Amino acid sequence: MLPHTQLDWTQGDLFEGLHCFHSGAFFEAHEHWESVWLAAQEPEKTFLQGLIQVAAAFYHFQRGNCAGTISLLRSAWRRLDKYPEVFAGVVVAPLRVAIRSWLEALEAAPQSSRPPFPQLQLTA
Repeated sequence: MLPHTQLDWTQGDLFEGLHCFHSGAFFEAHEHWESVWLAAQEPEKTFLQGLIQVAAAFYHFQRGNCAGTISLLRSAWRRLDKYPEVFAGVVVAPLRVAIRSWLEALEAAPQSSRPPFPQLQLTA
């Protein structure tokens, strides 16, 4: 069991990255979160890496790189699947569901309709 930890999503690069992620600016979200990831310790470091991979995956999707999207979402899934339902102030379960939905849609028929981009849900 991972220790319960909290990241502050209300300011700085976590906040800016969250805003970018929710507005579809996935490359910028990745950049903001990477600065936090570089200084983070485990278990937050791997968790942030999973979130960064989700952002990078959707950046690849926006650029038409389906294979890159699938590869990054698979990597993100493997990392985030190890975390509890809620970790570091993020409700992880719906994000995992969204990643699975995207993988199923992309792997089944690359030209099929897509689920909406996921949103990160924060705890109160």
